[in-house]
Amino acid sequence: MKVVLVVSLAVVVGLFVVLEVGLRWLFGFGNPLTYVTDEQIGYLLAPNQHTKRFGNRIEINEYSMRGAPVQKSLPSSTLRILLLGDSIVNGGWWTDQDKTISSLMSHSLPSAIARRFSQVEVLNASANSWGPRNELAYLQRFGNFHAKVVVLVINTDDLFATAPTSLPVGRDRNYPDRKPPLALVEVFNRYVLKPQPISELEAVQKEGGDRVGINLEAIGKIHEFARQANSGFLLVMTPLLREIGEPGPRDYEIKSRDRLSKFCQEQKINYIDFLPVFNSTQSPKALYHDHIHLNLQGNQLINQEIEKILVEMLSYASRLG
Repeated sequence: MKVVLVVSLAVVVGLFVVLEVGLRWLFGFGNPLTYVTDEQIGYLLAPNQHTKRFGNRIEINEYSMRGAPVQKSLPSSTLRILLLGDSIVNGGWWTDQDKTISSLMSHSLPSAIARRFSQVEVLNASANSWGPRNELAYLQRFGNFHAKVVVLVINTDDLFATAPTSLPVGRDRNYPDRKPPLALVEVFNRYVLKPQPISELEAVQKEGGDRVGINLEAIGKIHEFARQANSGFLLVMTPLLREIGEPGPRDYEIKSRDRLSKFCQEQKINYIDFLPVFNSTQSPKALYHDHIHLNLQGNQLINQEIEKILVEMLSYASRLG
């Protein structure tokens, strides 16, 4: 009887170990990216992290950017671009480090500007669900990193983004503030336990007033910050998948899009609206990972179009001396 008990216990322990190791090795469970709170920005990815989720490598540097460490000094032969954005720029767990928009750009831009710069660095300051006010606060905290151009990437929903808040950190399973003790614990918490609503978030999500106007003001401040720091500024907006084709954006989205276009004209902001670009592709669905986030093909298209404008902006700046 004791032998049977010992053998059974050994089998259970063995299965537990195999399952734990398998979840860590194959999927990266047990080592999620963690977040830290910030009074102005709301939250940031905790600095200096490395992980691998579902086979995709993720590196977060000392400035909570997705990417390699940043050198303070910047040689004159190096072109630095700063991307600001949310999960679309960040790429999330579904995007390998080398397949983010910033990584694609850092490899493709050098061939277009080789005469002026021998090296290109594209910094990726982003986090899930950031809006223009989060991105403005990040820029005010850390500066432009001597970037030649600041590129702000938003999506249609960001026009309605609420004020920065740290409430999800440590309370929402998508914004953990510490590593779980086991991969099995993370899987249980993520896929078995029912998520608990954060009651205080309701007040934030019900923010009143002219929310579109508030976010346009934040975009304007980012533009002005870039100008004062001697950086060019480019605004990019990607559409939701449901906006592509017929019936197209909803009425309130059309009005907000018109406001944004007029705002950019008045402020003389370089602006790329990707709705017509995506509408002109044969298979827009092939660009998306889900209803809002892009896959590698989508990131490549975004990079190609941004690169065209960046080359024009850099060429114009060069002519001005």
